[in-house]
Amino acid sequence: MTLWRIRATVDDRPGYLSVLTASLALRGVNILTVQVQPTEQGAVDDFLVDAPDTLDEAELVAAVQRGRGRDCWVARSEARGLADQPTRVLGLANRLVRDPDATGEALRALLNADSVSWRPAATGVDRGSTGTAMLLADPAGGSFALRRAAPAFTPAEYARAQALVELAATVARRAAEQVTLVLPDGAELGVRPSGADDLTGLVELHEGCSARSRHRRYLGGAAAPARLRRLLEPSRGLTLIATAAGPDPAAESVVAMANLLGEGDEAEVALLVRDDWQRRGIGSALLRRLVRHADRAGYAALVLHVQAENTPMLRTLRRLRRPHSAERDGALLTLTVPLAVATAVRKGTFLTPGA
Repeated sequence: MTLWRIRATVDDRPGYLSVLTASLALRGVNILTVQVQPTEQGAVDDFLVDAPDTLDEAELVAAVQRGRGRDCWVARSEARGLADQPTRVLGLANRLVRDPDATGEALRALLNADSVSWRPAATGVDRGSTGTAMLLADPAGGSFALRRAAPAFTPAEYARAQALVELAATVARRAAEQVTLVLPDGAELGVRPSGADDLTGLVELHEGCSARSRHRRYLGGAAAPARLRRLLEPSRGLTLIATAAGPDPAAESVVAMANLLGEGDEAEVALLVRDDWQRRGIGSALLRRLVRHADRAGYAALVLHVQAENTPMLRTLRRLRRPHSAERDGALLTLTVPLAVATAVRKGTFLTPGA
């Protein structure tokens, strides 16, 4: 007996799957696993079967077609294919928790892709799957492009792959940014990505800042709770908060916030430090961490909108010791810091020979 994978589309109507399985059974084919994936064209049935050695690929295709199956794809399989799909996905998710940099390899294993590459940005291309090509959004910025010769990707496969990418991005962000920051004066702060449950701390941070500090951060705009919620968990980018322990070790107060908000291949950066914690190196430390994150994510440049009189922020930027350009519009400066675009290998490019 020989293991095969068979994928075919049948009309999503009662009894049609049984007709297909009966046609396979008449030729001695034993169905070991089956997955049904709904699509607009019908139900895509994915089988792992054990077939007699005398049956070849053409005969299996003919059996599927006699069973009212269409768009048939048949390929030899290995014993590892006996693991059911949920088990495989959970195994790959566990691997990404331990090593989020293995995203490209996990995607290739999940979808049997011929090639997986990471792009700094997807310009003019809609994310999703079309035939044998797939484009996945990377929450950290950019996108993953996948291809395989056959079969065509299904919506269910796209959803699984996107979930894995989002898991890897979350793990990488949390692991990379949870640190203890030791200031030059010896004080210690916790630095971590923000979450939805940090809203109260963020509101208290803004209440503890002077009107001047808030004006410099928001350029005269308001920091309403709805806006703060969006900053806590940006759809693209990262928000870091710095926390100081209070008299009660279990309680902490947010004393600074740093935002990296992605738009296209650039990311906007902004800082807010509570007045009584300013001039202690917090802004410089948070800005350096955002720059490293932007480098890893593959952004082409950082953009900062700063009031020309905001000397502390301009001094913080100079401490980066990175070249930057400035454009002035009245009292507002727009500063652009070019970044080295991350290579595809850093994000995980895997090509099979001849791909």
